[in-house]
Amino acid sequence: MKGGISTACFYPMETSESLALLLKDGHTHFELFFNTYREMRQPYLSRLRAMLEQYGGTIQSVHPFTSGYESMLLFSNYETRFEDSLQFYRAYCKAAKALGAKLVILHGMRCEYHSEEAQNRYFRRYQALYRMGQSLGITIAQENVVHNFSQSPSFIRQMREALGDECAFCFDLKQAVRAGVDGDEMLDAMGDRLVHIHLNDNAPGETCLVPGEGRVDFPALLGHAKRNGFDGSVIIEVYRKNFQSPQALRESRERLENWIFAAEIGKNRKK
Repeated sequence: MKGGISTACFYPMETSESLALLLKDGHTHFELFFNTYREMRQPYLSRLRAMLEQYGGTIQSVHPFTSGYESMLLFSNYETRFEDSLQFYRAYCKAAKALGAKLVILHGMRCEYHSEEAQNRYFRRYQALYRMGQSLGITIAQENVVHNFSQSPSFIRQMREALGDECAFCFDLKQAVRAGVDGDEMLDAMGDRLVHIHLNDNAPGETCLVPGEGRVDFPALLGHAKRNGFDGSVIIEVYRKNFQSPQALRESRERLENWIFAAEIGKNRKK
């Protein structure tokens, strides 16, 4: 496992400025949140790449700014809109590849549109997205998101059964908490197809805190993921309102490194 942080933590700070701030503060591994189309094109990508090279930074994943529109763009019953949107998501994959990233994160479709027909269409559409990404060396990872199909461990389990090796998942703890889902249950639903984690903490009345400022047992959580076969990136992802200064994120990253070590040792002891 490898710890990192999302540029989205400083939103609405402009993406290159957020990345620069984090790099200067000692962070080196990232999820990059695109916030507008120009950030996916040149010369913006070259600027980001130069900053990363200067500080020895790496991007593991990118997050689309169109996540909130995926119900309409990708999963409605309007076929030609999906075909056009597939090409738009190809642009995300190409931008990810230009930055050396391996993953693009997907939110998916809202719960209010759920039906058996919509779920079957969802699996077909996701498979087409997954295959498109793979053709470019990018994995499109389905995140568990509250109010979306993917908030349900049952849906995630069915997705795995339907698609086998042609699916991948991103686990987000705050999204599980907001959906009233046990984190371990969601991890088990994702199983060995889990490729990415968004890390955040929580406490009574607070569903998103900087990791280490709430009540979550992170060595246990990460150890559970590790025993299921996970060996990907663990990305701190919180909102700007959740911390007072960059120092809180730096301290959280240092704690994360210790939690990852504890999870690794815990797994070894169980052998």
